[in-house]
Amino acid sequence: MALKITRRGFIRTGAAAIAFIRPASGWTQTWPSRPIKIVCGFPAGGFVDSLARVFGEYLSQKLGQSVIVENKGGASGSIAAGAVKQSPPDGYTLLVAATAVLAQNRVLFKTLPYDPDRDFALISSMSAGHLPFVVGKATHVTNLKEFVEYARKNQTNVGTWGPGSYAHIVVEELNKRYGLQIKAVHYRGESPMWQDFAAGVLQAAMGSYANAVNALEFGAGKAIAVQTATRNRKLPDVPTFIEQGLDSKVFALAGYVFLAGPIDMPPEIVERLSGLIVEAGRD
Repeated sequence: MALKITRRGFIRTGAAAIAFIRPASGWTQTWPSRPIKIVCGFPAGGFVDSLARVFGEYLSQKLGQSVIVENKGGASGSIAAGAVKQSPPDGYTLLVAATAVLAQNRVLFKTLPYDPDRDFALISSMSAGHLPFVVGKATHVTNLKEFVEYARKNQTNVGTWGPGSYAHIVVEELNKRYGLQIKAVHYRGESPMWQDFAAGVLQAAMGSYANAVNALEFGAGKAIAVQTATRNRKLPDVPTFIEQGLDSKVFALAGYVFLAGPIDMPPEIVERLSGLIVEAGRD
């Protein structure tokens, strides 16, 4: 079953969570009067970090204040989420993170430094796009069937940007489906993963198109499949996992990157930020 997160759904969830808040005070009318900090749940150089900076720049232009991105990678975004949870709910500290923070981390960790349902005012979401599965040049693999046969005969390491990530789920599903022993190698973000892939440390890796494109353009690897039910428009010749015979619902999942703040943020600020993020997405 696909995870479909819309702006309206996010606002509705956030509004329900903060319905008990006292009426907005006068200071909300002058917000923002100082720089805004976006805490990114992943290291610099990755897809989530890139979105934080691009959307942060747009917010800065529209709000007339500096927007600073602070990277707090680790524990699949949990460190950043815990830090934002403890911040004042004044609209000056925001969180940008990925699906795992609100979904997968619930089952990955025995305890979390935050409650995914109660601790955040959800502002807006950004699409994670179609994630390509890229195999190293040295494997000589050209499609998913050949990759499965390669993994049967060779020790195969596949890079992921963190435990519980979509890439991790794909590795586990391939192992389950074909009786393989592929090892998921977890990184603290995409940037170090693609560096190791380019160096030949990994036989395959999966991540955003924006970060995989260098490996593809310089010939370090070849995309052999993409996630979700439709093809990536920038990789029109690369079939989806589903097109290659994998009918599990796992391969139709769609992740997201989201913007949130501490739960008690005034609704007026939540709405204003949400509107600006949607506007930025159309720019």
